[in-house]
Amino acid sequence: MRLAYYIRKAGLAGDPEVMRLLGGLALKGCEIRAAEPGDTLSDVDMLLAVGGDGTFLSAARMAARTGVPMLGVNFGRLGFLAGIGVDEALEALVGGDFVIEERMMLAVDGMPQGCEWPYALNDVCLTRERASMLGVDVRIGGSALHTYWGDGVIVSTSSGSTAYSLSVGGPVCTPDARVLIVSPIAPHNLNLRPIVIPENTPVTLSLHNAGDQARLSLDNAGYRFGSGSTLTVGPAPFRLKVARPSGSDFFRVLESRFQWGADLRNSDR
Repeated sequence: MRLAYYIRKAGLAGDPEVMRLLGGLALKGCEIRAAEPGDTLSDVDMLLAVGGDGTFLSAARMAARTGVPMLGVNFGRLGFLAGIGVDEALEALVGGDFVIEERMMLAVDGMPQGCEWPYALNDVCLTRERASMLGVDVRIGGSALHTYWGDGVIVSTSSGSTAYSLSVGGPVCTPDARVLIVSPIAPHNLNLRPIVIPENTPVTLSLHNAGDQARLSLDNAGYRFGSGSTLTVGPAPFRLKVARPSGSDFFRVLESRFQWGADLRNSDR
């Protein structure tokens, strides 16, 4: 198997566990090389994202451009997207014991000038940049909703349901759920909640007040967003191929990373 690996944090390059991963793959006959941002990956069968979830999101840009599957090996803090350790990665790659999932990505129409990659795997967020409350006009499909007053709005994929959307009270969705989640951030009322809609329903966002400024983020990339601008979020024309070990289970990952269902009454499990 021909592999490329991407490391975003320079300090990981000489990490003993990283060396064990790369050395173990080479000993088993895998061809392996480093990848850099913008790499076309034309000569590899899979991309390894070595780091945390931030590294995974950065590597996803390379993999999604070319359709090469990617596998996240966790060297970060939480590691939800990059969810497996060195031993699991070696076993899956050397034994060919993995499956490929296709994850929906978001495309944004109306990005500020200078944006070269108007796509996101987890979420698109419009958040306040100043101390004052932000008003965001939201349209879902052909329906205009009331203005969302608060700190902003998140449009998330099912993959991103365990990221920022989760922090603001959004639902957890399995990665194969074909949905979008529209979540208000710290809404200044008692009757506004996240909405789950079909993935092919466009979501349009614009600032309500003239002169307002906001921060627009696509995964871990940020931009300025001014009044008079409008953006529309919908499904990208491609999907990200994500490899995972055949025996892995989304709900076990939830359980281990977030203590899902942790209860003294369940101590016998």
